[in-house]
Amino acid sequence: MEPLVRPPDWPRPPACLPHHLLHLPPEGARVAVAGLVLVRQRPGTAKGVIFVTLEDEFGVCNVVVWQAIYQRFRRAVIAGRLLRVTGRVQRQSGVTHVVAETVEDISAMLDELVHLHEPTRAADQP
Repeated sequence: MEPLVRPPDWPRPPACLPHHLLHLPPEGARVAVAGLVLVRQRPGTAKGVIFVTLEDEFGVCNVVVWQAIYQRFRRAVIAGRLLRVTGRVQRQSGVTHVVAETVEDISAMLDELVHLHEPTRAADQP
């Protein structure tokens, strides 16, 4: 296992903290994370709170989206396949969450990846 090194000056958006390093920032630190949306949950008992689970190449991140933030970034929260979330680290009962302040849909980056790896028509010709 690689030694964990604390990044200088906790990440400033748009730099994103890999999910396996979320245990490093202190409680309340402002961080940015990004990942594929695995799950969106809006339990009826959660008073309008939405829980989003993001995955990057290192693991998963739990994001809490309060009602006011959801209203502001509704389209990204509902439709985004790849999100960048800036928020505050919160730890409760041994679980780390990022409480969202901003939510950005960066799904277009997925389309760019697909186009980068598509073979060109000229390469397909003998």
